[in-house]
Amino acid sequence: MAGHIQDRWYRTESNSDGKAVRVKTDRHGTGLRYRARYVGPDGTEKSKSFPDGQKRFAEKWLSAIETDMTRGQYTDPKAVRITFRTYAEKWLDSKTSSPMTRKELGRRLRLHVYPVLGSRPIGTFRPEHIRELVAALEAKPGVSPAYARNIFADVQSVLSAAVDDSLLSRNPCGARTVRRPKVDSPPVIPWVPAQVFAVRAALLERYQAMVDIGAGCGLRQGEVFGLAEDAIDADGRTLHVVRQIKHVEGHLVFALPKGGKRRDVPLPNSVAEALRAHMDAFKPTEITLPWDVLEGPKVSVRLIFTAEQGDMVWRSNFNRQQWKPALAVAGLIAEADDDGKYESAREHGMHALRHFYASALLDAGENIKAVSEYMGHADPAMTLRVYAHLMPDSRERARRAIDSVFQHLSQEDHGPQTAQ
Repeated sequence: MAGHIQDRWYRTESNSDGKAVRVKTDRHGTGLRYRARYVGPDGTEKSKSFPDGQKRFAEKWLSAIETDMTRGQYTDPKAVRITFRTYAEKWLDSKTSSPMTRKELGRRLRLHVYPVLGSRPIGTFRPEHIRELVAALEAKPGVSPAYARNIFADVQSVLSAAVDDSLLSRNPCGARTVRRPKVDSPPVIPWVPAQVFAVRAALLERYQAMVDIGAGCGLRQGEVFGLAEDAIDADGRTLHVVRQIKHVEGHLVFALPKGGKRRDVPLPNSVAEALRAHMDAFKPTEITLPWDVLEGPKVSVRLIFTAEQGDMVWRSNFNRQQWKPALAVAGLIAEADDDGKYESAREHGMHALRHFYASALLDAGENIKAVSEYMGHADPAMTLRVYAHLMPDSRERARRAIDSVFQHLSQEDHGPQTAQ
């Protein structure tokens, strides 16, 4: 048995003859008589009390605990007292991600998960509860499939931590009957070179080299804005992507690139020449911002790209005043309406330059692992999911490879001895 049963109404003592006898304790006749005790996987003692006449139930309870431990299905009894919301908030406080990430994650849980699952004890979760959440998300106005998938991933992470803490035997999000929100993402259609150069030509001169960096090195918009003199290696053939500019509560800060991953990217000669020409015309400017959070240490770097006033480039201002007008001139979106507003251009945002970069590398035969590394993706599988349809058709290569083998075999002598 996993532990033992304590009888709190009696204790065993030795009498004057040295024999063991049962003696009533001060608690005799009051309170719950039996206490089932055991040591959990975390090394701490657990217990549950039972009334007089229920020793057999106490033994069965301990036996069930032992069975669960053996099967790896043990859950801490306190899990029925801790609600999902209580545990999730504690889990969120312990995460090491950036404050902005924690804030957004907490916001998603508060708005979309707590109303459905917040009061449920963490140890009582079953697949049916996750199915209810998915159904609620899909029926909720304003929650896109992609956003619902992010919320599902948040819940899955919380419950995975609960499994690790022995508050839950298994994560119900992984059950076969649970269908995670499906995102029907349209395939990426990269720009052709003429479109890239048309947008570049339509931008103000001080912003044109941004297109060279985005399309020629695959940087994200925030990484382009945060590019400084120290990014260019001494050999002039490598670009060090070490920071981005991001928004935190309406303010700008320097931070590591997305995913906290620094990376080195090959710097093509044509892009290096465009950068040199840009820095000759628009001298890099020293900008000081806090690092990662508003209260973070101040960091000063000489930014390559700045606004007309000489300060940082703000994403919203740049997209509205520079990028969208350039898209319209290039014929990618319609001209502004009578109120001076342009249509939504999500698929033609600055991220389109990264799509162009990936498509160019894949079309040239670069392997998917290298493309993933240069783009700063979490892993090659992610790159493959997004860009697999852009990879050159391998069928003709397969035909040539097999024809070459068969042609070589047909030229050899295949007599009776060869068959033997």
